[in-house]
Amino acid sequence: MEPAGLPEPSLYTVKALFILDSDGQRLLAKYYDSTFPSAEEQAAFERRVFSSTRGVGGDVACLQGLTVVCTSSADLSFYVVGSGRENELLLSAVLGCLVEALGRVLRGEVEKRWLLDNLAGAFLVVDEIVDGGVILESDPQQVVQRLSLRAAPEPAAYGFVLLDYLVGSSARKESE
Repeated sequence: MEPAGLPEPSLYTVKALFILDSDGQRLLAKYYDSTFPSAEEQAAFERRVFSSTRGVGGDVACLQGLTVVCTSSADLSFYVVGSGRENELLLSAVLGCLVEALGRVLRGEVEKRWLLDNLAGAFLVVDEIVDGGVILESDPQQVVQRLSLRAAPEPAAYGFVLLDYLVGSSARKESE
């Protein structure tokens, strides 16, 4: 029998993950539950988080009953949000994985300009780390490795190989 008042353990640990620029404007955001159902509520929450964590290098904050871990680099601020009872170390591991994996994908240039130029890749990094609020990976090396496997070129379909062969052989006959 479980003690009264303790919630059931859940795999759904991340409520939101977002990156803001130095002015607090959203560059990338993923919300995984209905805590903030509308875009307006999400933006208001992001503004509150940004104003309360501004100038802090890396920190854990409790805001509106939620646990928020954050870090900053260059002109970006990274945030991972969990429930008020969520383990801060687990959320920090997700945050560290996000920052380091983005650093590897963006070749060390984790700044606004590079992030915006490679936004599709940044979303892929986020999707490899968290899916639907469930943490899939916290090792940045594994995240980057999975992304490099996705980017590997597909072998040519047999029809195209045969067409290339036929076109090549007919071109040789014409030149003879």
